Amino acid sequence: MKKLILRSFGFFGTLFVAGTAFAQDVAASNENDVAMFKAIAAGLAIGIAAFGGALGQGRAATAALEGIARNPNAADKLQTPLLLSLALIESLVIYALLIAAGWVGPLG
Repeated sequence: MKKLILRSFGFFGTLFVAGTAFAQDVAASNENDVAMFKAIAAGLAIGIAAFGGALGQGRAATAALEGIARNPNAADKLQTPLLLSLALIESLVIYALLIAAGWVGPLG
């Protein structure tokens, strides 16, 4: 019981002192908040773009493989359009990465 009381006092004592220890100037805090939200927004944008690109690539590959399974002689005719479509889908994700990197700017 004594250990529980000591740990409770230690925890709550640290909790009350932490507010003054982590206090910041308001101006510096606002600048950091803007940079933080830009980074979060860029991360979400890349995540959504990668998710959409992965779904698109999966559907394209599925359609091509179903076409090849139905007609194995069409494999040569399906390979080039499949690779071209996969490259175009991936380029959209890379464009999203470049836009997000330009939006956030240099880190550090």
